[in-house]
Amino acid sequence: MFSLKKPGRLSIIFVCIILGIMLAVQFRTTKDISSSVPFQRIEDLSQQLIKAEKEIRDLTKQNEELKQKSEAELAAKNLETIQMAAGLITVEGPGIIVTIDDSKRVGKLGENPNLYLIHDDDILKVINELWAAGAEAMSINDQRIIASSEIRCAGPTLSVNNTRCAAPYEVKVIGNSKNLENSLKMRGGVIETLQFWGIQISIKKQDVIQIPKYKGSMKYEYAKPIKEEVVGE
Repeated sequence: MFSLKKPGRLSIIFVCIILGIMLAVQFRTTKDISSSVPFQRIEDLSQQLIKAEKEIRDLTKQNEELKQKSEAELAAKNLETIQMAAGLITVEGPGIIVTIDDSKRVGKLGENPNLYLIHDDDILKVINELWAAGAEAMSINDQRIIASSEIRCAGPTLSVNNTRCAAPYEVKVIGNSKNLENSLKMRGGVIETLQFWGIQISIKKQDVIQIPKYKGSMKYEYAKPIKEEVVGE
């Protein structure tokens, strides 16, 4: 018959109780740890998601700012190109300076003295040759030449952009200096024709030429802009 009075049996029972308690505690601790691991992982993933969303917002904002900056820079560059083409801003660059002066010859008796003077059509021939040779900007006695510029005789002088100019006429041109010079010096060209009458012409190449902007007014009364159709719309 089993008896609790024996010291050895009491010790065994006590040890079993202690072991049972320890096993129960260890099982509960393990269970708590295993249940808390997924929760901690969710917290970590949540923080990473929040951080990633913030980075996406920041990158999107930076992209929009760069896009707006690029569009603004492109618009400014296009505006500058348009202004240069219209002659509305002062420009500089390499090119040539052509100086044209009346003839110093004394006309023969009965000869028309106008043959030895510079006329509007003479200047027009010169600037047309220069435009054809690739001139990018031009001025006559610091009067910017644009599409609407007028060059006409005004007595013994010329009127350029409604401003009277007297000889010698200094034509400043920006472009490829070699091509510009060759266009005027070609055999049978405008210089050879003018020099036949003693008209004095000199050409000087220059690395930096400054041409002023057009100073006149530009008014359009009848021409109106139209909106161009965008392909694909």
